[in-house]
Order: sequence, then structure tokens, then C-alpha cells
Amino acid sequence: MSAAPAVKFLNPHAEVSRRGLALHASINAAGGLEDILRSNLGPRGTLKLLVSGSGELKLTKDGAVLLHNMEIIHPTAKIIARAATAQDDECGDGTTSVVLLVGEILRQAERPLVDGIHPRHLVDGIELARTELLRSFIPRVQIAVDRNDREQLGRAVRCALATKLSDDALVAHISDLVADAALIVHHDNEPIDLFMVEIMTIESRTAMHSSLVRGLVLDHGTRHPDMPKDLENAYVLTCNVSLEYEKPELGGGFFYSSAGQRERLAQAEREAVAHQVEKILRLKRQVCDEVGTKAGFLIVNQKGISPDALEMLAREGIMALRRAKRRNMERLVLACGGTAVNSLDDLNPSVLGKAVRVFEETHGEDKYTFVEAPPTARSCTLVLRGSDKQTLQQLKDAVRDGLHTARHFLDDAYVVPGGGAFECAAYQHLQAYSKTVQGRARLGVQTFADALLVIPKTLAENSGLDAQETVLQMIEAHEAGRTVGLDAHSGELVEPLGRGIVDCCRPKRHALSLASTITTQLLLVDELLKAGRDTRSK
Repeated sequence: MSAAPAVKFLNPHAEVSRRGLALHASINAAGGLEDILRSNLGPRGTLKLLVSGSGELKLTKDGAVLLHNMEIIHPTAKIIARAATAQDDECGDGTTSVVLLVGEILRQAERPLVDGIHPRHLVDGIELARTELLRSFIPRVQIAVDRNDREQLGRAVRCALATKLSDDALVAHISDLVADAALIVHHDNEPIDLFMVEIMTIESRTAMHSSLVRGLVLDHGTRHPDMPKDLENAYVLTCNVSLEYEKPELGGGFFYSSAGQRERLAQAEREAVAHQVEKILRLKRQVCDEVGTKAGFLIVNQKGISPDALEMLAREGIMALRRAKRRNMERLVLACGGTAVNSLDDLNPSVLGKAVRVFEETHGEDKYTFVEAPPTARSCTLVLRGSDKQTLQQLKDAVRDGLHTARHFLDDAYVVPGGGAFECAAYQHLQAYSKTVQGRARLGVQTFADALLVIPKTLAENSGLDAQETVLQMIEAHEAGRTVGLDAHSGELVEPLGRGIVDCCRPKRHALSLASTITTQLLLVDELLKAGRDTRSK
């Protein structure tokens, strides 16, 4: 008994799509998703305007942003979208390439399937092609780079950002900031923690006024009007201590029978907080006043600070910030040094960090505190500025992808030629490899090879060029032994490495592996069963 009658017997309301119809539906869904994202690829790609159900607008050309915000109903398209977003989560780039590769492989596979070739033969060939590319081709074409070469790092980041932003001057400016930020948090023999790069967006000025702060920027200011707003050579105390009265965690309570008892209770609470604050004041006097220096003193507390405590600190000329994020506490210690303390007992100067300057900026109703750290800082903040929220969101998405690219460059220290040169060389390699494959699996290898050309074709189309002519010229050049790629701005075939058109190796490797894996799974789907149990009502 086949699956369809069996399912109908178990569930008369089930919907079943048989082999031919299910595979055809999968190919159409993948092709439809490919057509949507196709025009976004490359530096000359166009933008998409997304309108949510509530009327919110989002303007972007980032494939990951589109897939996250689009409402996708078809099950095959959902699978492809999830796989592509997994590519973005892992590598920060290559989302659109995964969608294009999956859609094109299925389109190329449609003709052999119509001719009667079983999907298993195509799957075997696609798996052989994937293994050949990952084990033989990529190690041969990847180029080792110097991790400490700031110029090469900037080129790799610039190529990634050029596919997200349209303004060349802005791309150059932001890529320099991203490369410098990655170098600040990078240390030999240690993995890069991109969370140590804070991204702060401020709605003011233009995007070209974005900057890199070697230190930390907090999105709030002091809570007392008499506190200093600008400190030079400040000591920094990072703490996670409550400087206000808190209710007990247990279900206890205090009862009083007269106004005098209530006043004594409130006085005891104030004295307890004042006793804690006095410990900080003694440390401040020890490192600032008694030594005779004019250094400032900054407190960044993860918990709250009461109004009475703020008043005591303001009288001593201390700048205090309360309710800071836990992640910012980690960044501040790495930037300024010192130790984050959870108790004010036995305070000593060794727990203090040092900041070159601490100052407060006000933009409209929002206040920001800038903590500029010494050159030894291991944490930093990218301050992105723009005239509107849409520009800031585009910058933030682009910077995130640029940071991932910088991480791959510094971790792997390998790049591959960009501009479609990598895919064209892989096509040529698989064409030669297919001649060594016996049987019908050769069709799967050729299908994968032909699908790889969708990347240079799409780059040419989005640059306003004749796609077929451009790809033929690239293939002829590769057959002649020259590695050429497409310069999307000039429309010329150039040597990618000489022009600084490169891609990091890890996203390419991951995209090829992921696209082939998803495609082989979809090719083996013979029936689409809408008979799953609905768990939402339970």
C-alpha cells in the first residue's frame, strides 16, 4: 500500500500531494523565493520595501532581514528560508547566495527528472560534487592572508559591506571603523567575542559622522543634576551592589504602631545605605584627594542607587550611573581594567579601572555617557549616527555582517576570489571532475556545476550587463588559465585579488555545504502530507 491511501485511511481529512506534484511544487517554491532575492545580490543589487501587517516599513537589501520579516506560507519555502537564516546566524553573510543556489539546483534538476531520471541518482551526484569542492577545490584556491595586515582586513570588510550599503564613501568609512573594532577585541590564540563590540545608534547628524569609541558608550546619563558631566583621567568603579533599600526576597514584613517607629525604621534604612556609600567615599578620597591628584571618579552600578546616595556622591564630585546592563559591565572591565565587585567590603585601589575621559552628550531627550578607555582597551563601541531610524537600522545590519566577516578573516586567515570568480572556477573544476564519474550520478555533478553559475549571472544582471555574454567571457578566461571576476561598478572583467575583491572562505564553504544538503533533502521528498497533528489548540 502506498503512502497516500494509507494516510487517507488513517485520516480522511488529510491532503496528499503525490511524487510528481510534490516535487514540482518544491521546485516552483524554491524558484519563487530565488526570484524574490535575486535582484538583491551584489553591490549593485536593488532594495526591497517591506510593509508589515501593522504598517511598519523596512527598506533593506539584506537577504537575512528579508527572510526574517517575510511571512512565508509554503512548506518548502519555509525550509529554505530557515536554512538561509541559519547561514546568517553562523557566518553573518551568504544568505542570498544560499537561496539562489538552492533554487537554481532544483531548476537545473527539473529537466533530468522530467526525462525520467530518479532523484536518487541526482542526489548521489550532488553529494559527490559537494565533497569534491569541499575537500579538493577549496583548499586549492583559497589564499592565505596575514591576520595582522590591516589593509587586507579592510578590503575583506569593504567587500562585505558593499553588498549591504549603496554609498561608496559610506562603505569605505564604515569598513574602516569595523576593521579597527575587530582588531581591538582580537587577541592571538583567543576566539573573537563580537559581543565585546557594542553597537550604539544615535539619531543625529549623518551616517558619515559615525565613529569608533575605544571604550564604552551607555545610553543613559547621571541621575543627579549636581553631578559632574565631564571627567578627565577618571578612576572607574564597576560594581553590582544595591545602594538603595530593597524589599526582602522572602515574604517578610515590618510592622509599626506609631509614627515614631516608622521614622526610626526609615532612618535605619537610610543609615544602612549611607554606610555602604561611605565605603566608596573613603576609597575615592584615598585615590584622588589624599594623593593630591585632580582625577575624577566614576561609578557604574548594575543595580539601583537611591536619591540619598546620589546626593552624597554628588557632594563628593563623583559621577554615578545606575542600572547598567550586565553585558556592559563585562565590556567596561575589559575596556578600562579593574574588577567588577559584588560587595563593598575591603575595597582597595586594585579594583579600580582607569578612563582617559568620561563625558555626557545630550541628543534631544536622550542622554549618552561616553567612557573613553586607554589604548590597552579590549572592548569598544561603534557609534552609528543617522538622520532617521531607517538609516540607522540599515547601518546596524551592515555593521553586524561586517563584524562577522572580520571575525572569519582573523580566525581563518583565508580568502577566495570574489566577483563570481570563485563560482566560475568551481564550475570549471566540476565539469572536469564529472568526466571521472561513472553512471547517472554524473548528471547530478553537472547539475550542481551549472547551478553555480547563477552567482556570476545574477551579478551581471544586477549590474545592467548581458548575463550570458559576461559568463561566457569569464568561462573562456578561466579555461585560458586566468582567474577573473566581475567588477560590478565598472562592468569589466578584472583580476579580483588585484582589485581587492575577495570573500572570506568560511561563508563560501558553509553556503555550498548547506545549499547542497537542503537540495538533496528536497529532491527526495516524494509526497507532501498535510496530516500532522495540530498542537496549538492543546
